[in-house]
Amino acid sequence: MEFHRHLDDELDALRHRVLLLGGETETALQRAMFALVERDSNTAHEVLRGDDEIDQLEVEIDRLCIDVLALRQPAARDLRFVVSVAKITPILERIADHACNIARAAIDLNDEPQLKPLVDLPLMAQHASGMLRSALDAFTSNDATRARAIIERDDEIDEIYDRIFHDLIELMTKDSTTTARAARTSLRPSFPEAPARSETSVNCLMTWHQQSCCWRTSRKR
Repeated sequence: MEFHRHLDDELDALRHRVLLLGGETETALQRAMFALVERDSNTAHEVLRGDDEIDQLEVEIDRLCIDVLALRQPAARDLRFVVSVAKITPILERIADHACNIARAAIDLNDEPQLKPLVDLPLMAQHASGMLRSALDAFTSNDATRARAIIERDDEIDEIYDRIFHDLIELMTKDSTTTARAARTSLRPSFPEAPARSETSVNCLMTWHQQSCCWRTSRKR
């Protein structure tokens, strides 16, 4: 009985740390996009300064996962939970890295004239942030059905990204002086579409954790 109580306590601690990491990651993504859209370099620098705390959380969760696996030897559902946490954690940290890269892009671009009013960009950021929040809610409630539904929303991000990309191409065609800035915006690997794809991976892992099955998404690109 004492053994199982310790295991339950440690699983609860893992769940709490993952939710904390997810919350910090969501905040970093939101603030990075705010910095880019509102041309606020101070907020961008705050995102970069906060990344060390997120990295430290990842290290703590990794250590907890190793301790639980080595000392408690969980089985069945508990084992799938620990493995899921071990796989979800670096994905969340990667989203935070994307946020930092968006913040760096904001710092670079804020020193130059604005390309155009960014209408679809905050919309895409809102979708990406909403997917992350929903993924964490699905994780908390152990809801694999909800996680699968979130996976389907990835197509919405792709559609918005395509609109932004084509708008920037058109802008470069019409005004060659915007080429460098537009290229840096459209070709950034950490554009909000990238965090959305990472969030899709989180939901795939959630489905595996709850239903012991793999859920793969097909990519059009």
